[in-house]
Amino acid sequence: MPTSRFEPSSIKNKVKREEIARKQKKAKRQDKLQRRLAQAKVETNDPLAKKKRLAQNVPRTLDNTREYDPSILTANPNAEPEAGPSTIANENDPTSYSGQPVEQPQDESAADLAADPFAAYFSGEFDPSVPPKVLITTSPKATRVTYDFCDELVGVFPGAEFIRRKKGKGFEVGRIAGWAANRGYSHLMVVNEDMKKPNAITMVYLPDGPTAYFKLTSIELSQKISGHARATAHFPELVLNGFVTRLGHTVGRLFQTFFPPMPEFQGRQVVTLHNQRDFLFFRRHRYAFRSPEKVALQEIGPRFTLKLRYIKKGLPAVKNLGAPSKPLQFDDGEAEPQDADMPDAQEQEQEAANSSQNYPRKEVVPPTEDEYLWMWKPDLETTRRTFFL
Repeated sequence: MPTSRFEPSSIKNKVKREEIARKQKKAKRQDKLQRRLAQAKVETNDPLAKKKRLAQNVPRTLDNTREYDPSILTANPNAEPEAGPSTIANENDPTSYSGQPVEQPQDESAADLAADPFAAYFSGEFDPSVPPKVLITTSPKATRVTYDFCDELVGVFPGAEFIRRKKGKGFEVGRIAGWAANRGYSHLMVVNEDMKKPNAITMVYLPDGPTAYFKLTSIELSQKISGHARATAHFPELVLNGFVTRLGHTVGRLFQTFFPPMPEFQGRQVVTLHNQRDFLFFRRHRYAFRSPEKVALQEIGPRFTLKLRYIKKGLPAVKNLGAPSKPLQFDDGEAEPQDADMPDAQEQEQEAANSSQNYPRKEVVPPTEDEYLWMWKPDLETTRRTFFL
């Protein structure tokens, strides 16, 4: 379009310049509207045209342009739908895709799932009709806001129980985890508070861990949700969405262990944990069947957002700084003579069997040092397209 003498930038009169610019913007909006109406009319008569347009006009977002991560267990999200699984053209350049599919070997993924700490839960050793026993507590000196949030969590998890945390030395998270494991609890959840608001959640899988720490934001209780439904005692259905890496599978399986493996579908309750850009959005709804063809969702609550900060191996550590130091010992390289009163291997096994019969529960002792499996650091996020779950 050639430049005219009425171009707004060339007009010195401010009132006239604004009038011309306003008319040009209105003309552009009207032209865009006419083109969209004509396009909609064509797509009404030809549904394939709309399908082709939607397939071609895919917006670029941070989710579908995320950097390639070798720990991704599914296909590359950047690949075209007709191209199949993700591929890499150059081994030195992970962002270039083409050639052979890049996926984790199935046997390697199966080995990871079979050897992780949650394998016993998914192997069918536990009764599916009995919900996991979850102990929920708070940080020291919690306020009413945190107690209300814990009451909501007790309603979310079928086998949850809330106990107020006592004040004083000796009630560290590691000692509480050991105490809960020795009394048959399968999970420990500690809601931390800062500035009189819940700001973090520590989840411990008992009796051997791991321990996951999440930042907690955007809390909204059920009473604050407009038109919320009332929860029932039925076991809810769990929906996990967006967990595609090895770390994501670990976090997803951790949340799976909080719920019974056999949901009660007659309750029509569903708990959703949606992972988007490493933010975990927690929602709880109920299905409302309006007709045999249509179904609606009525939110029950609560709703909140989690962000993983670290995962530890085992239970939280308890450092006993007051214990006396052990004396220094040296190894002279000589084998120690066997004591005549020391029992042999068979007698030790028999004694262990007898003790296990008398004391069926294993004494769980928290460690003295933390061993991190994964920890978030600002240096890990090189770009805004780097995600870990």
